Amino acid sequence: MNDRSEPEAAYRPADLTGFATALLTHAGMPADRAACVAERLVEADLLGHTTHGLALCAGYLGEIASGAMAASGEPTVVADYGATAVWDGNRLSGLWLTAKAVDTAAEWARVHGIGSITIRNSHHIGCLAVFLEQAARSGLMVLLASSDPAVRAVAPYGGTTALFTPNPLAVGIPTGGDPILIDVSASITTMGLADRLRKEGKRFPAAWAMDAAGEATDDPAVLIAEPKGTLLPVGGVDHGHKGYALALIIEVLTQALSGFGRADAPTGWGASVWVQVIDPAKFGGLDAFTRQSAFMVESCHANPPRPGGAAVRLPGEQGLARKRAALQEGVRLYPTILPALTSWAERYGVAMPVAIGGAGRA
Repeated sequence: MNDRSEPEAAYRPADLTGFATALLTHAGMPADRAACVAERLVEADLLGHTTHGLALCAGYLGEIASGAMAASGEPTVVADYGATAVWDGNRLSGLWLTAKAVDTAAEWARVHGIGSITIRNSHHIGCLAVFLEQAARSGLMVLLASSDPAVRAVAPYGGTTALFTPNPLAVGIPTGGDPILIDVSASITTMGLADRLRKEGKRFPAAWAMDAAGEATDDPAVLIAEPKGTLLPVGGVDHGHKGYALALIIEVLTQALSGFGRADAPTGWGASVWVQVIDPAKFGGLDAFTRQSAFMVESCHANPPRPGGAAVRLPGEQGLARKRAALQEGVRLYPTILPALTSWAERYGVAMPVAIGGAGRA
């Protein structure tokens, strides 16, 4: 959402990745780990998730500087049963931990059909969609969910006091062509977008929040008012029981399975994570799987659109189109992203990225 008349500058994805890698390395993260995090932050911007890409980098650098995010170290294996495991993330980067968990669960799935890992005490994991494409293109189905047991922003349906986070769920589905990439939340919108709109003096497109009295509103400022309001679950005031049910499922997958969550009253910006990778080859076979999933894709595309509406598309289709365009033409960053990183670049002596065809913006 950008109402400015001046177009955003475009940057080469490799330049942005190198910039973020340098910042994170100077902050104390091992170079390979910094690159893993940077690549996934930029990937989120490539896909169009502008609140969960490089927009998060300044916050992550601040968390490393304060000691709230561990720059180095390894997760602790709490339990390991061969195809399932629990890790304690030890406050390490959630992006790196989740990437490691997806890779590990994929190895297990190739052997056992399913590999699943829950991570407790992780730092924030960013945009869930960035973990899906590679595995799905290799013929694996990936499921991810996360919650933050230290944060409350969404009330249970029928209530007025926040209890859950937006609790995103993501699924990558192989089709034999472009994968289906699902990334949805149990709430109508994200805390990141709510915060951005509030800071810019803007409002939600519709009544996506609720004030402390239980009245639906389009004003994101109710989330920081006293008493505080909440984000509404998917379905809003009419059918919010659906988002509420989804939030409960994700709370259980991410916290109950890991044995650590809200009951432990944790503090700090973090995440509880659930990762599951499924190998269709160990079920009915990958060809049989993609025959069915490709049929779904074709049937959705062939479905007549509503009068005056656009053609039906699959989840992730628009994001992949944005990514292809950005890889050719450059990434157009939201205007507030690079200015937030200028002081960190000066602190660490890292050159700001230069826009394609012009000087970099500060």
